[in-house]
Amino acid sequence: MTKEESFYIGYITKTKGLKGEVQLYFEFDAYEDLDLDVLFADMNGKMVPFFVASHKLYPNQTGLFYFDDIDHIDKAQPLVKKKIYMPLNKMPERGEDDFTYNDLKGFMVSDETHGELGEIIEVNEYPQQFVATLLYKEKEILFPLNEDMIVEIDEDEKTLLVDLPEGLLDLYLNS
Repeated sequence: MTKEESFYIGYITKTKGLKGEVQLYFEFDAYEDLDLDVLFADMNGKMVPFFVASHKLYPNQTGLFYFDDIDHIDKAQPLVKKKIYMPLNKMPERGEDDFTYNDLKGFMVSDETHGELGEIIEVNEYPQQFVATLLYKEKEILFPLNEDMIVEIDEDEKTLLVDLPEGLLDLYLNS
């Protein structure tokens, strides 16, 4: 399997105990809907399958996992900090109205004051908010995605109209 044939769900944060258990932090919103029988770890660019022996999910976007053939902390240690993926055919079906901030990746952003800024190249989720990244005048610009700044989202045209705080672009352009 390749990265193109998979979707990212999170990463291994740490080992737990001595019997090879690992903690997975989910960056995938509907992680409780996933069919977690086999997970793929990005091991130096190769997608390596790990078959789930057992797991327990928690409401704080984490889960504890035991994998087949990993029965000791020394075998689990190489998985720490590895990104975890699942095959695209395991992606849960979404309803038509299930639009999330992550869906804004690829949208063209315009600001009410500065006009067209560029395309959202990444959306990252932080504990307090989602943050969009775009390239503007060859500089990477980050701005929060929240209701205060978003004026309009046009899903059909894939455009996002924002009202960025005064001086935000200047911070990036003058650095």
